[in-house]
Amino acid sequence: MDNKKILVTGGCGYIGSHTIVSLLAAGFEVISVDNLSRGHLSLLDGVEAITGIRVKNYNVDLQKMDYTEAIFMENPDIIGVIHFASYKSVGESVHQPLAYYENNLRSLINLLQCAQRFGVFHFVFSSSCAVYGNAQELPVKETTPLSTAQSPYGNTKQMGEQICRDFAKTWPEGNVALLRYFNPVGAHSSALIGELQDKPENLVPVITKTAIGKIPSMTVYGQDWNTRDGSCVRDYIHVMDIADAHTKTLEYMLEADDEDNCLTLNLGTGNGITVLELIQTFEKVSGQKLPYNIGARRAGDVEAVYANNDKAKEIIGWEPKTSVDEMMATAWAWEQKLKGTN
Repeated sequence: MDNKKILVTGGCGYIGSHTIVSLLAAGFEVISVDNLSRGHLSLLDGVEAITGIRVKNYNVDLQKMDYTEAIFMENPDIIGVIHFASYKSVGESVHQPLAYYENNLRSLINLLQCAQRFGVFHFVFSSSCAVYGNAQELPVKETTPLSTAQSPYGNTKQMGEQICRDFAKTWPEGNVALLRYFNPVGAHSSALIGELQDKPENLVPVITKTAIGKIPSMTVYGQDWNTRDGSCVRDYIHVMDIADAHTKTLEYMLEADDEDNCLTLNLGTGNGITVLELIQTFEKVSGQKLPYNIGARRAGDVEAVYANNDKAKEIIGWEPKTSVDEMMATAWAWEQKLKGTN
């Protein structure tokens, strides 16, 4: 297939910008849509510095169908959509549930309607390990029953997956992939793109901003969980490993002729790491001693979740390549770049 244009929603975000780098390296043409409410155009500058290619961004709110349709009308050669654009803060979703339901679900429905209307037959949905809730088995498999989501954010991912599954049943000419990310961390090895958060909530940017002095002290939320050191267990995976999984998924979808046109994959390393262990790894890699305190458990958190990734290895031939030490080293290099100390 000569035409390989992909629409990446949320392309000015953390995972979106890294995925664009991976797609471009694989020979895809990419356009982005991001209304910059959470994204940053500077990440596309970084993509250009890495790849030599300037990706066009449409500053469009995907809740507005007229503007969303206009992108597809202007680009009739789009063959696939990767949908990252959503609100993703667990804590914020607890306090602003309606904003999360409205934004995350309306944008998804509009995009699926456009994909069907304009004959775009490959759709990748950005899901999350949050769909598992407090899972009854570890590591979680794609077949693990979903428990009650612990936050409105998690609910939007469970609902988004169900919308995609129901839609796929009525769309035999198309195919959908539901990619459940675990905890993406780190930055591109060039330190030209990475995670940008004005008010960091994810653990790794909180760690690096504490180490560099932008945050005076960080909090570990709970040391009374039923884990080996009392802190939560997560599956941390490098952002470029996540990005490459999207490229491999698209390549698979373009070639596959499966009877089941809705594919679900876990994207994690398969290794559970506690919050305190991740802090210790960062201290080892960076040589920085982190000031932190132990706080109460945080609303919306689950105790432990990590992946069985056998299905992704088997179906799309993907395997995470980056060690935890490398993940934290790239995150620290990015933080230093932001401060201008490199």
